[in-house]
Amino acid sequence: MIYLLDANTLITAKNSYYPINRIPEYWDWLIHCGQNGTVKVVTEIYDELRDGGTDELSLWAEQQQVRDALLLQESADQTLVSQVVYGGYLSNPTENDMVRMGQDPFLISYALKDPENRCIVTSEVSKPSRKGANRHIPDVCNALGVQCIDGHHLIIELDFSTSWKTGGLI
Repeated sequence: MIYLLDANTLITAKNSYYPINRIPEYWDWLIHCGQNGTVKVVTEIYDELRDGGTDELSLWAEQQQVRDALLLQESADQTLVSQVVYGGYLSNPTENDMVRMGQDPFLISYALKDPENRCIVTSEVSKPSRKGANRHIPDVCNALGVQCIDGHHLIIELDFSTSWKTGGLI
């Protein structure tokens, strides 16, 4: 399984449970998972993380080791992106709708490429009442048959602990 991270998963981790300077084990673990091919970030989302920022997350993402480990080495399939936009969000999006969707259709399209072996990881929660460009990633994924979990479930599924390097308890 390849877990494709939404930017908000990393932003939430940095801002809440796993500050980069306080829990470096988490960030090292992400790099390790990326090197193993289990956790990846698609180009469109990775660009959101870097985006010339000077915060801790942007600086972390700018590191060559992080980029080499986490960046998915694929290009978006425009047919799948269109399928996500027109089949997952709305059939006739306006320019404003496209702006509201942001990079989410790209992220979902990479998982749609192999829905049995790819899973989206996002901090967004399901809100089925939202329609059109305002739909949340879990709801679009559900409509398209794409697996989707949150960051907490990623940690459970991949069995993260702060002693992951040693394989034991601290």
